[in-house]
Amino acid sequence: MPDRTHDFGHYGAKGERGSEAAARVLDSLIGGIASPVTSSRGLSARLRYLTRSQAGHDAMREAGITVTPRTLKAWLAGKQRPNKANLTKIDAAYWALRRHNVARYLLKRLNANGGTRVEIHPLDQSHVPIPHQRVLEYRRLNIRNWDAIIDAWAKQEARALDDAWIDQMVNLGSQWGKYEYVTSVGFAA
Repeated sequence: MPDRTHDFGHYGAKGERGSEAAARVLDSLIGGIASPVTSSRGLSARLRYLTRSQAGHDAMREAGITVTPRTLKAWLAGKQRPNKANLTKIDAAYWALRRHNVARYLLKRLNANGGTRVEIHPLDQSHVPIPHQRVLEYRRLNIRNWDAIIDAWAKQEARALDDAWIDQMVNLGSQWGKYEYVTSVGFAA
C-alpha cells in the first residue's frame, strides 16, 4: 500500500491535493452572493446575512470583527464603510456561515441514492522526465459516505479534510497514492 507523498513536485509534476480540489468544487456548489464585498451591494447583502441570526453574529466574532453595535448599525445603514481589514473579515465570516448553513443540505444531496460519483483527473506530468513518469489514468470513484468530508469542509479544517478525502481514496485500491495529487476533481450534487 502506498504511503502519502512527502516530496511532491520533486521531478516537475504539477497538481494540487485532491482534498483542496474537492473543497473548491464544494465551494462552487454552495452558491452565494456574487457581488464582491468591496461593492456597496455585496457589503450590504453580506451584512444582512450575517446580522439576521445569532449564528451570523458568532461567525463575525470568530472572524475577528469586534465593532460596537453602533458601528455595525452605521455599516448596515450605509453611513459608514468598514476598513479593508474588516471587509476581508466580513467576507470570511459570510463564507464560513454560508458553508455551515449549506453543509447539511449538501450532505443530504451527496449521500442520496448510494452516494455521488467523483471523477479524478491525474496530476500533470508533462514536465517530468520520461524515466520518472508514472502510468496514470482518469479514474472514477463512488463516494457513499460524505459525512467526514463535509464536516471538515464546513469547519474549514484542511488537515481533517485531507484525512477524510484520503480515507475515501483508498477505495481506489492499491494504487490510491497516485491520486493524492490531481489536476482536478469533479462531481455534481
